[in-house]
Amino acid sequence: MANLKVPTIAIIIGEGSSGGALAIGIGNHVIMLENAIYSILSPEGYASIVWKDGSKAQEAAQEMKLTAQDLYDLQVIDKIIKEDKNIFNNIKKEIITKLDELKDKTGEEIRNERYDKFRHMGKYEIDEKENENAIKK
Repeated sequence: MANLKVPTIAIIIGEGSSGGALAIGIGNHVIMLENAIYSILSPEGYASIVWKDGSKAQEAAQEMKLTAQDLYDLQVIDKIIKEDKNIFNNIKKEIITKLDELKDKTGEEIRNERYDKFRHMGKYEIDEKENENAIKK
């Protein structure tokens, strides 16, 4: 999918996980319903691997940052759709808007923008003081 020269728009409406989550992530535009979750692994699976205890799924879910707001803040998804009575119209409007933005781009531009987006998703902060101390050691 990464090499496609046509726009891809992914919509997460419930639970996006496992290997399919990787494919969803490389969309030109990723939309997520506000109560959906998205991760490559279930919280139960994560807890079983990390703590050897699947009953710690709730704690795992918090660490995994798999909610729509968490993923938006990390720049993994592009838009959160509110789940209200207009949900389907809101999704339709978002798809039409994005396709309209992408329609005049060349295949190379679409592919390159998708690649750049994927390479820059997620964010983290480095404590400069800790970084300086680590460099001095």
